[in-house]
Amino acid sequence: MDGMRRVMVAAWLVGLVGVALAATSLVSLREGYKLVSVRGESMRPTYDIGDSVLVERIGADEVRRGDVVLYEAPDRYRGADVVQRVIGVGGDRVVCCVGAAGTGAERIVRNGKPLVEPYVRDGVGDGLRQPYDVLVPPGRLFLLGDHRMNARDSRAFVSDHGGTVPAGAVVGRVTGDYAVPVLLALLLLLGLALLLGAALIAIGARTVRRRPSVLTRWWPEHL
Repeated sequence: MDGMRRVMVAAWLVGLVGVALAATSLVSLREGYKLVSVRGESMRPTYDIGDSVLVERIGADEVRRGDVVLYEAPDRYRGADVVQRVIGVGGDRVVCCVGAAGTGAERIVRNGKPLVEPYVRDGVGDGLRQPYDVLVPPGRLFLLGDHRMNARDSRAFVSDHGGTVPAGAVVGRVTGDYAVPVLLALLLLLGLALLLGAALIAIGARTVRRRPSVLTRWWPEHL
């Protein structure tokens, strides 16, 4: 009976470890990452319609120039979250444009320097031929799609805070680093496996404990 009790205690301990591991991993995944599907063409060629992208949740103070972010602007996009690239942060001056309009020589200027943007479609920095000169207010962001000739981004709302959005509207940054979420997913599976294993051990031990003992006789009963 002492041995059986030790087995039950071990099963409980393994189960508790499994619960803690699974719960911690699940919470970390849910609070730290989000998987979203790209809905429009504005980020071509970087991302196409239907592409699944992993978003790492970050704070407003962690947003950097050049980041591709997921943000909320319900008054502009009917409640849908939007994926766009950060061109300017608070204090930046963003001007359109230098170079021949609609060609690969066209450049957006930030703080007096033409931007080199290898990610934009066909190398076109703007393409809409609607000049703007925006001083990004503190705590706000100026964002553009990578498909500049087919993106409804900050340029479409220049009359509203220069087209900028609050940095706090950012849900997270699109990342190509899957190492941490994959590790968390593996830890979640390990936790579930430990929990299942503990349950099977406990069930087996309880079954054995309830089974009646059988006395084995090594000689005939009449002797």
